[in-house]
Amino acid sequence: MTLPINHPPVATPKIGVLLVNLGTPDAPTKSAVKRYLKQFLSDRRVVEIPQIIWQPILRGIILNTRPRKSAQAYAKVWTDKGSPLAFFTDVRYAMRYGNPSVADQLAAMKKAGCNRILIAPMYPQYSGATTGTVLDEAYATLTAMRWHPAIRTLPAYHDDTAYIDALKTSIEASLAGLDFKPDAIVISFHGMPERTLQLGDPYHCHCQKTARLLSEAMGRELVVSFQSRFGRAKWLEPATDDTLMRLARDGTKKVAIFAPGFSVDCLETLEELAMQGHEQFEEAGGTHYAYMPCLNDGDVGMDMVERIIRRELAGWI
Repeated sequence: MTLPINHPPVATPKIGVLLVNLGTPDAPTKSAVKRYLKQFLSDRRVVEIPQIIWQPILRGIILNTRPRKSAQAYAKVWTDKGSPLAFFTDVRYAMRYGNPSVADQLAAMKKAGCNRILIAPMYPQYSGATTGTVLDEAYATLTAMRWHPAIRTLPAYHDDTAYIDALKTSIEASLAGLDFKPDAIVISFHGMPERTLQLGDPYHCHCQKTARLLSEAMGRELVVSFQSRFGRAKWLEPATDDTLMRLARDGTKKVAIFAPGFSVDCLETLEELAMQGHEQFEEAGGTHYAYMPCLNDGDVGMDMVERIIRRELAGWI
């Protein structure tokens, strides 16, 4: 006698889109920030130092000193709905570090019947430490699955017309709302160790191309800089804090600053640029300073995301 085989039900096929950003602590507390930083700074793509050297430094020094300071910074920008990065993200999304995780979201999408999934890292400029590690995590998750969904990944869109147009529109709208005319516009990208460029990472080139295309679209020169230096290694230059102070000392009294590499406002924009940058510029002699927000969940940014996502889904929908 042959016994019937009871197969689990197969869900109706669906197409899924998973937007992935860097991540955020679960709360602006020392313990939550410590968990987040441990995961983030243990990623070998983020810190390309031999683990036998790096881990004692991370566990013995950094995780015992930096979480308190970082928690204080997060507290300055936290909202009643959570971190700005999570608050402005209003679709199915995952964070490379923290929650919701890439693994959990891919599993949930697969369970819901998504047999085709577009993984979309929300980093316009490619870097191994951002897009690369998102895809590493996604592939590691897929490896453990018995039945893989079909996968597509969103390429870097640093020179995409939709992206450049969205940046231009957003900046010009912000400028129109200011009560002063800036003498200079600074565009600040997240920094990377200079060594990443020497190893073949295209990030610096992508940033420079974005800056050139945006400058051409706006018809004015933009000042390019790199923020968020960490550690003793040499990072991409010029540094944003040094640039702001140099501009003020050289007589540029009115500045507006924008961060085109960030899809969503977060600690590095709201605390480092909007707050610290303002203080640094004024202390060096500047008189007017404005931080212009990221695309966030505004119509301009959402239209841009929809355009590039729909294009990458061509043939599936």
